[in-house]
This record gives sequence, C-alpha cells and structure tokens, in this order.
Amino acid sequence: MPLKRALTLRTVVATSAGITLATSSFVAAAQVAGFLAGDSAWLAILVSGVLCLLAAACFSELNSILPSAAGIRLYLGKAFGEKVALTFSLLYMVLLLAVVGAESFILSKTLSYSVPQVAPVIWITVMLAAVTLMNIRGNKVAGNFQDIVTYGVIVSTLLISLWGLKMVHFHLALPLPTGGASGFIQAVAVGIFLFVGFEWVTPLAEEVTESRLIAHGMFITVGIVCVVYALFTAAMTANVSRAAFVHSPIPQVLLAQKVLGGFGLVWILLVSLACSFGTFNAGLLSVSRFFYATAREHALPPVFSRISMRFMTPWVAIIAVFVVGYASSIAILYTGRYLVVVDMAAASECVIYVLSAAALVVLRKKMADAPRAFKVPFGPLIPVFTILIFTLLAVMIIVTDPAIGYWMVAGLVVIGLYVLTVVPRIREKYKVKRSPRMRKTSATEARVGPVPGAIPEVEKGGDKV
Repeated sequence: MPLKRALTLRTVVATSAGITLATSSFVAAAQVAGFLAGDSAWLAILVSGVLCLLAAACFSELNSILPSAAGIRLYLGKAFGEKVALTFSLLYMVLLLAVVGAESFILSKTLSYSVPQVAPVIWITVMLAAVTLMNIRGNKVAGNFQDIVTYGVIVSTLLISLWGLKMVHFHLALPLPTGGASGFIQAVAVGIFLFVGFEWVTPLAEEVTESRLIAHGMFITVGIVCVVYALFTAAMTANVSRAAFVHSPIPQVLLAQKVLGGFGLVWILLVSLACSFGTFNAGLLSVSRFFYATAREHALPPVFSRISMRFMTPWVAIIAVFVVGYASSIAILYTGRYLVVVDMAAASECVIYVLSAAALVVLRKKMADAPRAFKVPFGPLIPVFTILIFTLLAVMIIVTDPAIGYWMVAGLVVIGLYVLTVVPRIREKYKVKRSPRMRKTSATEARVGPVPGAIPEVEKGGDKV
C-alpha cells in the first residue's frame, strides 16, 4: 500500500531543519566555541556548513536516482551490496535515535532550571507520547505541527541572538583569532553535529508532492542552520563567560537570561520545548519511514510495514521509534553521558557522508543511464573531496575520544550479526509463507487465465511494491 503524497517544500524544510535545530545542538555550539579563541566559532560553523552542502549535493543526486522511503539503505545497497547497506544504515539510525536521549537529558536540565517542581521523566514521557500520537494520525498533522515549531524556533533563536549582539555593540575582530589549526579542525568536526539529520528528510521521498523538493529542502536547511548557529555562538561568546558556557548543558538559557532577564528565561524555555518537540517529531516522521521501508524489504520483522488503514501511516514503525527513543532518553537521563552521544552522532554522520559520496561514485557507473532531476557538477571532484574531508573529520572526533570508536565498532559487530543471522531467517519465513499463495495463484491462472485486477510485483526505486 503506497504512502500518501501530501508534503510540500515548507514541510520538507521544517522536517530537515527540525532535526538539526535541537536543544542538544546548543550544547554542541558551545563545544565548538570552546575549541576556539575569541569570537571565531561562527567561522568554524560556516566551514562545517559548506562541507555539509557538499554532502547534501551527493544526497540530492542519490535521491533523484532512487527516490524511496528506504533512503540511505537503498543507496548503499545498490552500490555496495545489501549486507553492507543494512549494517551501516541500521547502526546510523540507532545512533541518531540515541540523540533523542541526549536531547531529553538537556531538556530536563533546562526545565529543572526553570520549573523544578516537575520531574524530568514526566516531561519526557508526555512529550514523546504526544508527538507519537500526532504522527500516527497522519503526515499532514505531523507536518503542520513541524512547520509551526521549526519556524518558531528559527525566528526566536535569531531574535535572541541579534538582541544579544546589539547589547554589546558586537563587531568582528580582524584578523580572526582562532587559536590554532588543531583547535579549528576539531571545532569544524564537532560543528558537523549542528547539521546532524538534515538528510533524514530523504525517507520522505514517497510522501512529497514533487521529488525535487527533497534536494531543495536540504540545501535551504543547511543555509538556515549556518546562519542560526553562527549568530547564536557569536552572541553567546560576546555575552557569557567561556568558563560558564563551555561545560554547561544549558548554554542557551545562560544567553537568554543574560540579555533578556526573566522574560528571556521564559522565552528560551518555550524555545527549548519547541526544539525538543520538533526534533522528536521530525525524527519520528523520518526514521519510522526508514523502519517501514526496511521491513517492506523483509530486513526487519514484517509487522513494521503495517500501515493504518484510517490514517495511511506506518503506525507500528512509529511506535517502535517511540520505544527506542524513550529507552535512550531514560538511559541518558540517569547516566548523564550526553556528550558521548553528541560526539558519537557527529562521528557517525561523517561516516555516512563518506559512504554516501562513495556510493554516488559507484552508482554513476552502475546506473549511468538512470534519469535524475539533479546531478552534482564537476564530475567526481565533489564526491571524492567529500570522502576525503569527512574521513579526516571522523578520525579527528575518534582520536579526541577513543571510546567513541570502540562503541561504534561494537555496534557494527552486533548489527552485523543481526544482518547475517536474523535477516536470512525473516526472509526464509516470508518465502515459505508466500509459496502456497503463489502456487494457488498459478493454478488459478492456469485454469482461467490471469486474475482480473491482479497487480504484479514491480520494482520501484529498488523497492518491491
């Protein structure tokens, strides 16, 4: 059963930006500023954004060749084989769902700072449950909510940042003091986290009114995120002491309270709530479609491919994302290891960008004649440069904290075992279940000819439908 095509460019941008504009991203922005001297954090964010534009270009061409809810799994599968694709894409989705845990922890700290009477676990439970119900009711409902939340966060963050800059009569110091090449590279690497998830919008390829909107939405999102976080870090470093914001889980609260007092505290509380709501909603909207498509390909249990007849949404996949996100939230809430998740997500993002650019190089040869609405210019130059630069950034993140590398290898091993042992069993069970039905159909056709109205299986974007 096909998904409903109802999403416009406005919602594509809101979904892509909604994932990146998270409360945890304010913490990452503070980390970026901590690596650099003076007010130069905006420069590292700008460089991170330009690099992410290269990755966005690669994703845009891949999506134009293979528009599918399977997204990254389909791209890697066509290029490197299904086992590699499933292993890395499932690890990627699990790691990025762990960001929900970091988001919940940071939100709980923000709310505890402002409303200590309410236990953090209550906020987390109510918020995730509400967003899950909205997603089950339909992509139009979830999409409209995403539009309101995301654009409200963008405008609010810009206004608070601009007011903070106005208060100190901010001007750039020239030449820019970055504090050295090593710190700048580390800042750019962590700055990638600010853009984590902008490409999650590719699984919505089967629900947009026009496929080209996915590419447009990703480019617009990267530009918006660049501006928002560049202004935020400039205002933060100009108004808040470095010692206060570098290791704080609530740097946005420190800035808003400093420049707007009690009113700023209330405003940033609402912004933080909106950020988390938007991140959870966009994550549910996109990741659930990935689970749905993967189950449709018999790489996850078939129950995840069930669609609500009333709302035309993959309700089981949505609930599964809620369960994983909620478990991650509770785990980080009680361990406090949110920075490990932030850095691990940045590293995994770099790895996915490397694999996607490499997949584009391969598919340009394998599918040279495939029609595409978008093509990255300058031949192989941009994909190859993307591979090299994001490999370097991933290495920088792992060298800074080797535990990140250990956890990622452990995840690859566990998911690799799942792909090698469990997936074949799921598919074998599907074949056994399907065989009697196929034999019955063949026998009927042999007696009376093709069944009127029967629809044969066809390939669409690499997915059987």
